Amino acid sequence: MSSVLGQAGSTLITELLEIPMMSIRFLEVPQVDQQLQCVLDSALLHLGLMAEARSVRMPAALCGVVGFKPTSGRVSNSGVLPLNWTVGIPGILAATVEDALITYAAICNRLPLNQPKSLQPALRFPSLKSSQSLADIKFAKSREWFNDCTDEIRSCCDDALYMLCKKYGWETVEVTVPEIEEMRLAHYVTIGSECTASLGPHLSKLNFAEIGYDVRVALAVYGSFDSKEYLNAQRIRNRQMYFHQEIFKMADVIVTPTTAVTAYQIESQALSSGDFDYINGAALVRYAIAGNFLGLPAVTIMVGCDESGMPIGLQFIGRPWSEATLLHLASAMQDLRIASYQKPQVFYNLLKKE
Repeated sequence: MSSVLGQAGSTLITELLEIPMMSIRFLEVPQVDQQLQCVLDSALLHLGLMAEARSVRMPAALCGVVGFKPTSGRVSNSGVLPLNWTVGIPGILAATVEDALITYAAICNRLPLNQPKSLQPALRFPSLKSSQSLADIKFAKSREWFNDCTDEIRSCCDDALYMLCKKYGWETVEVTVPEIEEMRLAHYVTIGSECTASLGPHLSKLNFAEIGYDVRVALAVYGSFDSKEYLNAQRIRNRQMYFHQEIFKMADVIVTPTTAVTAYQIESQALSSGDFDYINGAALVRYAIAGNFLGLPAVTIMVGCDESGMPIGLQFIGRPWSEATLLHLASAMQDLRIASYQKPQVFYNLLKKE
């Protein structure tokens, strides 16, 4: 394992000069074992571990890096703040698919004793050397949902998907994802209810004068949900799982843009009052909800930039436990588009000697 990691570290050093690192922070994980720490050390700040309640794929897409969310239950939640216990899933931010795979291999299957591993299928890791071995891949595309984004994102993602299918002989299947708006509302009710329950004992200790208006609004809305609404949200969740299972009978992977807008300018008053741009906020999370709410694995890969130079991400959502397939597809897309990646205007070369 150490020799593989050492080789990976050398690869990372070479790639660091070429891959856009637009905004990525290294997060130290509590209680990691020696093997995992070796992976993190060798990565040279090249990856990060996050709790995924849209907090992996969305920033990854905006920053032009890889965001990988495993199936719910595949990675231990130990050390994760239990704000949303049914949607908070540890995920990976990495500069390349190879880095994401290395980290995933190190952290998965390390479940606590009270979480039986026998409920999960065996782990599988793709070689990433060739995508020709993935024969007859079918992408499920809901055209109305897919196109609910800016023209630049739609055009870029359509072009990337076309190139991928053309190179490997894969195909796209038209599908419909029913009741998307109902799923969105049920997702927010679930997150809000679980946040309120988790933070409830601590709210009386907060000084609301020190909290931004955006957070105050969120806490007020979250606290308005009752138990009946939470239970109804779980019924919608179960209904959506059935809808998605039917889609996966027709295709291997659901494909969407990762966000409906690219990174936008934050107004100066947001520094003092918080960001109230809920229109763009809703557009940012539009495609993250299904994978998050249903616990499905998903990965985002950069496929281009808009006219302002802001990254655009394409997302693959898989059936439960299909992480190997998703990483393989992301690697194939990365190989196709990496030549078009642009170095950001502000770029810090961590290896350059002063």
